[in-house]
This record gives sequence, structure tokens and C-alpha cells, in this order.
Amino acid sequence: MDSGSEAEYPRKILDYMEGFLVSKTLFAACELGVFDFLLASEGPVSTADVARGLSASVDGMERLLTACAGLQLLHTHTRDGEACYSNTEDSRIYLTKSSPKSLYHSIQYSSNTIYLCWHYLTDAVREGKNQYEKAFGVSSSDLFEALYRSDEEMIKFMQLMNSVWNICGRDVVTAFDLSPFKSIYDLGGCSGALAKQCVSAYPETTVTIFDLPKVVQTAKEHFVPTDERRISFHEGDFFRDALPEADLYILARILHDWTDVKSLELLTKVHHSCRPGGGLLLIEALLNEDRSGPLTTQLYSLNMLVQTEGKERSPSEYSRLLSNAGFTHIQVRRTGKIYDAILARK
Repeated sequence: MDSGSEAEYPRKILDYMEGFLVSKTLFAACELGVFDFLLASEGPVSTADVARGLSASVDGMERLLTACAGLQLLHTHTRDGEACYSNTEDSRIYLTKSSPKSLYHSIQYSSNTIYLCWHYLTDAVREGKNQYEKAFGVSSSDLFEALYRSDEEMIKFMQLMNSVWNICGRDVVTAFDLSPFKSIYDLGGCSGALAKQCVSAYPETTVTIFDLPKVVQTAKEHFVPTDERRISFHEGDFFRDALPEADLYILARILHDWTDVKSLELLTKVHHSCRPGGGLLLIEALLNEDRSGPLTTQLYSLNMLVQTEGKERSPSEYSRLLSNAGFTHIQVRRTGKIYDAILARK
């Protein structure tokens, strides 16, 4: 092929156009339990054995396993002229349910919730509002009533949050030295995964998870060990109820759900409750100031349009909100991963 023909071949456009095929291949393999089955097996497994073990057709499973191998999610082996498969190291660590760093539940939420909302992305752009009602037939006048539209959906979302902080949590809670703050309130702390990262990094610190009553009860039952003495719970709605006094408040992936007006309302309330000399740690995916990236954050901002009333912001936008709420000494730290940290003081 000559250079002219190469220039005329739209590889990037084709990759983007077919990107959803990659996502759904990964989603299907996780949903069927391919990676967990291979983890439990001794050595490489044939297509027929995988299909039989997962109650799937041999033809369909062969195509799925071949695609997963092409995506470098599986190793291929030949035994007696037959193709066999085993997990790659990435698949073992991130795609099996039992792994401490598993993204399985995040993938399930992406497949069963986010993917359905994104079907209406064009409508979201036209209308400038989220698409929960079209996607699920549920009114979204209250964001979290829509988000937690059933107990099962609430657990799925909390598992998503748990998996995210299992791989990113340590980086954001150690982006700044939080050891001077002995009493921390994690507002909207959900599954408690970030609280566990905090008490692990700072042995003298206690963390209180402040969240809606049904979220707190679910966290107690499913996510936070009963013997974890340095994590406690406070039931409440941080927009409607009083916030207890603390040395430090954490808002992790909270403000991106809300408009500037609602965000400023919450930040002002936090500033009022914060002890003098205390602070606020914001954890969000940050856009570049010129909006040139990162691509993941740009796509997350579209996701906020489809699912919430919020958006992703740049450091200066968050700094402006914090300043208007009364906070000073605002510092920004990039972690090099999805989520970054901003620390502001009272």
C-alpha cells in the first residue's frame, strides 16, 4: 500500500466508530463469567469446556474467546491442535470478582446502566438534561431517587464506587498530607471504600461516613467490616440536614453531579461547619484549563450530562467555587490517574 492510500485509510475514525464493539465484548465476557471460570480452572481451557461450564453455545463462546484474545484479555494456547485459553495478568487482577482490585462491578454498572443512558446522548445534547426517564422509565426529579431506583441498583452503584476507590483511593487521599486532620467526615461516602483508604494511610485518623439512611444501612451490611473501629456512620442528607463539626470534610465525586448553584450551596454549608484551620478535600476528575483533555474526563463530562445535572470542571472552576464559599489556600494536585485532589482551608 503506498503512502497516499495509507493517508486515505481512516483508521482512527473506524476505531472510534467501532469502539462500542470492544466495550460490549468486555461486558459480555464479564457477565457470562469467562474470567472467573478460567481463574478457577487448572491450566488453559478449551472452548467446548468453557461453553459447557458457562451454559453457552460452543459457536458463540468460540467467537467471544477469540475476540477477547484479540483484545489481549486472554492468552491462547494450542493443545492437540485445539485452541485453549487462559487469563492474562490484567484480566486476573481487574476482571475476576474475587480480586481485591476487581473492576467487575464497575463494568457491570457501565453495561447495565451507563450504556443504556448513552443510547440517548443525542437527546441529552439537544435538551441539555439527563436521560434517566427515557432509559429506565423513572422520573429523575430527584437525582438520587433515580440513581437508587431499587435496592439492587443501589448495591450495584455502591459496588462501582468500591471498585473505583480500591484502585484510585490511595492516590487521592495521599496527594496531600492529611495527618493533621484527626476528625474527617466523608460526605456522600457511600460504600466506605475511601474511608478505609484514609484510616489505612493515617493511623491516628477517624472517618465518619455521612450519607442517606438507606445508603448507610447498606454500607454497614455489605461493605464496611464491623470490627473497623475508626470508621463510623452518620445518617443524613447533606443538603437538608446540619453537618457536624469536623477537622476535614471530603467530597469525592460529589460536586460533578450538581450545578454551580447547588455546588456553591453545599460548599458554603461545609465552610460554615468546618473548624477554624480545618479543610475540605475535593476529589474529582479535572479538565485541563483549555479543555484540551484529558479525554477520559471529557467523556465523563458527557456522562454527567446524560445521567445527572452536573459536569466535570477545571481546577480554576473548582477554585472559584471554593473561594466564593469562603475557603482559602487552595491547592491542586494531579495524581496521574483518573481522579485528582484539591485541598482548601478555612
